[in-house]
Amino acid sequence: MELKRVVITGLGALTPIGNDAKSTWEAMVLGKSGAAEITQFDSTLYKTHFACEVKGFDISTMLDRKEARKLDRYAQFSVWIAKEAVEDAQLHLEQENTHRIGVIWGSGMGGLRSFENDCIEHGAGDGTPRFSPFYIPKAIHSMGAGHISIVLGLKGVSFAVTSACASSGHAIAQAYDSIRLGRCDVILTGGADADITYSGIGGFNSMHALSTRNDSPLTASRPFSKSRDGFVLGEGGACLVLEEYEHAKARGAHIYAEMVGAGMTSDAYHMTAPDPEGEGAIRVMQEALADAHIRPEDVDYINTHGTSTLLGDIAEVKAIKAVFGAHAYDLNLDSTKSETGHLVGATGAVEALACVKALEDGIVPPTINHEEGDEDENIDYQLNFTFNKAQRRDMQYAISNNFAFGGHNVCLVFKKWK
Repeated sequence: MELKRVVITGLGALTPIGNDAKSTWEAMVLGKSGAAEITQFDSTLYKTHFACEVKGFDISTMLDRKEARKLDRYAQFSVWIAKEAVEDAQLHLEQENTHRIGVIWGSGMGGLRSFENDCIEHGAGDGTPRFSPFYIPKAIHSMGAGHISIVLGLKGVSFAVTSACASSGHAIAQAYDSIRLGRCDVILTGGADADITYSGIGGFNSMHALSTRNDSPLTASRPFSKSRDGFVLGEGGACLVLEEYEHAKARGAHIYAEMVGAGMTSDAYHMTAPDPEGEGAIRVMQEALADAHIRPEDVDYINTHGTSTLLGDIAEVKAIKAVFGAHAYDLNLDSTKSETGHLVGATGAVEALACVKALEDGIVPPTINHEEGDEDENIDYQLNFTFNKAQRRDMQYAISNNFAFGGHNVCLVFKKWK
């Protein structure tokens, strides 16, 4: 069976640094940080008082308020992002066979806010347990995909992928396979999360996973720097319109890039820590390169998982050096989490968008917040981490790495469109 080609024809985003794909990308290139003091609840008693929140979001401009209240914040993000991506792709759905258009969506935590609110309120008043009739539909992970399908009238494949911080990366990999196997013509894929809540901050704090740099939120996310003290929690997400090439060509679609490979592995090592030698990360990059039928030296840019955690940063650098050898020193590496924070299950989609735009525009966004003299003896600084300033580069291939609690690994390969 001959596999079909898969191209990216639309982008949508809602992130802490931009409320659409265009503004998010522009802010990435400029190296803007989305971190600030938490506004969604009183964080005074928590170890961490800041996060990367989405700003100025108002779902009522798209959905009736009554309908919007039936959606958790992450599902509202999902619908917003997907609608932008469809418009960007100039997909006229009324002219399309919507049975051949699907949604494969990632979320690490699903409706955490709704779960939390109903559990807090369920015994209020006289102590009789009371739950909203929308509690379950708002809380489950699949409703991001479900509401996108409902709002846009898409009747093809529709399901959710959950693999912690690799969720939207896995969703994109699954969408890629579905299209190249001929099961759909178009799939809206990516993901969203909205975990800046009492339990989100509290839970990650209890694991000592979050930065507590409360005196300097803007510079708190500092991947690959010695002074890093954890990640900065973010929210939002991104959508890529993946489309079968002949379908895109027939309708004269603008093509941003081509997706040419994906790899998926497991560390099978520890619940939260990566394999210290990066064994699973090595294999996932090798699998992705083999799937794309390219050599390591063909790659120009890696958007690293780079969360700004000690174990993760070191293991990923070891893995990159093991896979790419001497060519590792010719790569541009970056971590856009230094700007957006860590969007948990949505992070892979945002970083895939960064790879696609980097290839199209010929520019690599920076890894911000690194200071001279802040070098970790376990990190090889002869590698080019694209510190603090974007770099121009004509690129042919870019890859995006996502690694997650549970040892889930995914790597995506994108090719410049000519």
